[in-house]
Amino acid sequence: MGKRKFNDEEVMGILKEHRDGATVLDVCHRHGISAPTFYRWQSSQLKGSDIYAKRIKALEQENQRLKTLLAEAMLTAATLSEMLEKTPH
Repeated sequence: MGKRKFNDEEVMGILKEHRDGATVLDVCHRHGISAPTFYRWQSSQLKGSDIYAKRIKALEQENQRLKTLLAEAMLTAATLSEMLEKTPH
């Protein structure tokens, strides 16, 4: 199986060009794809909402990971601050 030439966002952009009024042949020629490829993309399950849902889920996971890292850093800082207060000068 060959390497994908276009990622999901690029495919959505190509499909959007057609929705915005360009003909299928013009879009296919401009991007170097065949008409069957275009129609396969159009009929596939990769609708815009699916791509955005995947992207949102990935961002939420990254956000959760960053929140965890921040909480750990704040806990470490608070622990060090307490330790410094308890040590005699």
